[in-house]
Amino acid sequence: MNLLKSLLVLHLMLAGPLAQAQDRDAVVLIGHAGVPTLDIATVQRLYTGRAVEAGGVALVLANAAPGSRLRERFMASVMNQEDAKYVAYWTVRRHIGKGTPPRDLKTAAEVIEFVQATPGAVGYVPASEIKPGLNVLLRP
Repeated sequence: MNLLKSLLVLHLMLAGPLAQAQDRDAVVLIGHAGVPTLDIATVQRLYTGRAVEAGGVALVLANAAPGSRLRERFMASVMNQEDAKYVAYWTVRRHIGKGTPPRDLKTAAEVIEFVQATPGAVGYVPASEIKPGLNVLLRP
């Protein structure tokens, strides 16, 4: 019984920091002041150009840089697709005149700056970058 108890304690000790690290890496959607909270289905429609507003607010979207871990996590956890398919989707939509893809920004700091400075802006950052005063729209 002592071995089982020791293994359980060891598991809990190791799982805690791992879970906290995963929480810091989680994707959090943020928006300019006045942008309403969003659900995943709405975010998917927005990031595929099938919707351009939420709650009567016209939105301007930002993506993390192609190939970044943050964008990969966003594509997996929110969009449910691979980035290559997403890029191909937007290549076709742009070619046939059905809109332009969200703006690509290189860093979380650029996303935060863009969102805070641009009315109607929406973007996503790692949970570790969330600071007081940011308008959190979704924590998937």
